[in-house]
Amino acid sequence: MLARIKTLPLLLALMGLGAVAMLIPAIHAYQIRDLEISRAFFYSAVLFLFLTSLLALAVGAERTDRPVRADLMALACAFLILPLMLAIPVHQSLDEMSLLDAWFEMVSAMTTTGATMYPSSDFVTPSVHLWRAMVGWMGGLLFWISALAIFAPLSLGGFEVVSVDQSRAARTRLRLTQHRDATRRLGQHASRLAPIYGGLTLVLWILLMIAGMDPLRASITAMATLSTSGIELQPTGDFGIVAEIFVFMFLAFAVSRLTFGTDRIRRRPGYLLRDPEIRMAGLLVILVPLFLFLRHWIEASVYTGPEDIAQALRVLWGGVFTTLSYLTTTGFESSAFADARSWSGLQTPGLILLGLALIGGGVATTAGGVKLLRIYALYRHGTREMERLIHPNSVGGSGSAARRLRREGAFVAWIFFMLFALAAALVTAFLALLGSPFESAIILAIAALSTTGPLAYSAGEYPILYGALSDPARIVLALAMVLGRLETLAFIALFNRDFWRD
Repeated sequence: MLARIKTLPLLLALMGLGAVAMLIPAIHAYQIRDLEISRAFFYSAVLFLFLTSLLALAVGAERTDRPVRADLMALACAFLILPLMLAIPVHQSLDEMSLLDAWFEMVSAMTTTGATMYPSSDFVTPSVHLWRAMVGWMGGLLFWISALAIFAPLSLGGFEVVSVDQSRAARTRLRLTQHRDATRRLGQHASRLAPIYGGLTLVLWILLMIAGMDPLRASITAMATLSTSGIELQPTGDFGIVAEIFVFMFLAFAVSRLTFGTDRIRRRPGYLLRDPEIRMAGLLVILVPLFLFLRHWIEASVYTGPEDIAQALRVLWGGVFTTLSYLTTTGFESSAFADARSWSGLQTPGLILLGLALIGGGVATTAGGVKLLRIYALYRHGTREMERLIHPNSVGGSGSAARRLRREGAFVAWIFFMLFALAAALVTAFLALLGSPFESAIILAIAALSTTGPLAYSAGEYPILYGALSDPARIVLALAMVLGRLETLAFIALFNRDFWRD
């Protein structure tokens, strides 16, 4: 049976996993005696399991040695079609939520964006919140596996920059995997990464309960942290300092893929400290909070007299936590970060949060955005060009790999950055045509494309409510979330005839 499941098409296998996962909120709702919610999830699970079984029998004779490009198409369809299936029990559970609203919620969760039309926990029941967090968690795991099994062989998703920095033999092996059995490759990466992903979530869940969270909220927060979806049970986001420290530690897994794997390459000791993504993230986590702290500290010392050391340290920690949270496109905001505004009377510039989300996290992680490695390639190219202004005939050095990163790596990174900017401009224009103010349209566009839904509540002068948007605007945002999750280069590859030619 397990061998038969492994040979199923990717979209069909995801349907089966989603149907089985519906049993968990059904059991939770039954335990808290919310029987109507429990029936909605249980009946949906039975229905879709039966439908998946019929489809599995119908495609029983399908060839399994499919190329990787077929899985890329299946992945794109999964982010558009699968949320409709996952939205059925949510729609049946909440009478006031239309099917379109439930589909928007599931697209947001599956793409790890975390945007919600109902930020208050009063309307949405705890079991539905648990389901949203589970969908986000499964979406994060899906992208973990897909990044290595689908995007890496096609040199997409940031791997177009990584492959530049690899040896010729490694690039040849990577290209050869495009013609191997995609089913076996997906299974191998899933069996290797799923235990790591699940184990890290379990450890964080236990640590958060030790820090004082109740089990439900701890589980939702743990899943939202590892998937960088930013989904919360309570909109306040007041975790407590100890819980924030634990969350901060596990957000580091969204900074670089080398924190949970080595790309099956033998690396010298200390490779984490030499990783450019980790070094860039560390630099941003130091400089941005320091700038924010000095800004608040100077203003507070002028107007409120001598500063409180304990309050100053708390404000500094709030900046560090929130910086890493938005850099990894999670969107958690420290309670101390909000205290900084009352301490100095200043508003934290939303432009900084937008910039952090735009930069994003590491390649092949659950984080969105442009990605740290692309920013690093552009930085290396920029510093080299400035050196050549002073010394036109100088040699860059650092070996052939560094030269390729400064040339070919910076070239493909610049192409992606321009495509990202073009996509942001188009989404902003569509939202503005549909009635959103220009500033709100920009914030919503970046929040969707960088998969950082909480930006809508924190980046502007006033919170932007997704529930106040029109249905066409939410459809545009949902499509932008899928585009931001799969990235523009992947969609361009799907429309390239050479991509489909054998």
